[in-house]
Amino acid sequence: VVVAGMGAAGVAGDVLAAVCGAGCAVPVFTVRGYRLPGWVGAADLVIAVSSSGGTEETLEVAAEAARRGCRLMFVGAAESPLADLAARSRGTLVPVRPAGQPRSALWGMAVPLLIAARTLRLADVPDTVLESAATLLEDVAHRCRPSSEPFVNPAKRIALDLAGDVPFVWGSSAVATAAAYRLCGQLNENAKYPAVFGEVPETGHGQLAVFDGAFGRGGPPPDPDDFFRDRADEPEHGLHLLVLRDVAEHPRVRARCEASAAVARARGVAVTEVRAEGEHPLERIATLIALADYVTVYLAIALGVDPAPAPAMEELEARIT
Repeated sequence: VVVAGMGAAGVAGDVLAAVCGAGCAVPVFTVRGYRLPGWVGAADLVIAVSSSGGTEETLEVAAEAARRGCRLMFVGAAESPLADLAARSRGTLVPVRPAGQPRSALWGMAVPLLIAARTLRLADVPDTVLESAATLLEDVAHRCRPSSEPFVNPAKRIALDLAGDVPFVWGSSAVATAAAYRLCGQLNENAKYPAVFGEVPETGHGQLAVFDGAFGRGGPPPDPDDFFRDRADEPEHGLHLLVLRDVAEHPRVRARCEASAAVARARGVAVTEVRAEGEHPLERIATLIALADYVTVYLAIALGVDPAPAPAMEELEARIT
């Protein structure tokens, strides 16, 4: 199964792969670009996902899949170039109504993929799991509501902790890694903020070395509760390690997460851990992504940034059109 999509549409493919899991009978692969891998052919299912139905890269991959005789499914806006291609190639179109920024339509794009996987018996996602995931999303929304104070609102608290630092966002499992990638993308688009994405254990073979560099504070971080501490020698900007944890992480990954956090703290790098909630992979990834979305919007507000528009991205599209 190949999911072609950019931005949030690509994340929908990551959600599908995480929910199907390592035990899935076939590989689930996401293409973010213009080229369909050479191994994809008539025996494969290609799902082209675009909320607007006009994403250039996705349209090119879908057209190539049609030429190769692949089985095709399309998720996107009706009366769009994607819908036209679906009609010409006799593929199945699941219409999605665009509303706001495409990144806000993640679940509108992901759920059709999950239903398709259930139909193909690639994932066990009964209606009860969909309902429980929706309930957990509502619970996160209540805890992260705008009217709640930072000391009881986890999203506001994390946003304030991240402000001014460069976040390294790591995932400890397939579920957590997909959510970490989403969080970095949302930090970029919503808060216009840099972020570094990583997956444990790979982070221990490269990214961890950054904590010894110029942005490391070189010692234990100051106690944020010490109001009378001397701030003169505190650097204006530093690093912040944000680790998304999951019950399905490998035992050695668990040990590496804990050791990496200790290494970071010893070098003055602040560490925050967020644990997925729920039992089913869909429940767990939904809670992590929901919290991540709130964090990025609250960080944007704290920085005085409008989370909706992305002028640089719009200018890029205008320059290449």
